[in-house]
Amino acid sequence: MRLIIIDGLDATGKDTHAKLIAKYYNQKGEHVIIRSHPASDNYFGLKAKVALLKKGTFNKLTASVYYMFDVLRSIRKYYRSRQPGTIIMVRYLMGTAYLPKKLAPVGYTFFEHFVPTSPYMFFLDAPPEELMKRIQGRDEREIFETYKDLVKVRNKALALTKHWYVIDTSSTIKQTFSSLLKIIKDLDG
Repeated sequence: MRLIIIDGLDATGKDTHAKLIAKYYNQKGEHVIIRSHPASDNYFGLKAKVALLKKGTFNKLTASVYYMFDVLRSIRKYYRSRQPGTIIMVRYLMGTAYLPKKLAPVGYTFFEHFVPTSPYMFFLDAPPEELMKRIQGRDEREIFETYKDLVKVRNKALALTKHWYVIDTSSTIKQTFSSLLKIIKDLDG
């Protein structure tokens, strides 16, 4: 099974690019599963989503904890099944960057050794100013979708991307996907 990890801040295009990658592999005749977190098909994902739409430090921590349990559930249910094909995990390991500053690197290191990783790890990135423009048109705003939070979380996340491909999503979807696809094709050999 090929594991592809798509992570990044809100509004970087994670789900969009996961779908484009899935389409690429589907057109090659491969089976693809996309797991986007927090998911709506289980208790942990639903609790994380509820907390993300509320305010306050407690809800930030609550959302992070339920999010991690949601990811662990997806690993157990989908990755451990070892079905042939590709599984794309969206919002996976970098959720640890949403933890408080001192806990983020500890949480990342712990989970990095606990959950499956892959050569196909992509962190989608864009400046917070660009992300705020994209977020402005949304009906609902999540707790971390403020300029201040985007700056803080982005700095923590970028410090954790040692083994990741960092992809700039400031350009068009087509240009960004082209960059992703080039790396994917190189990794596929």
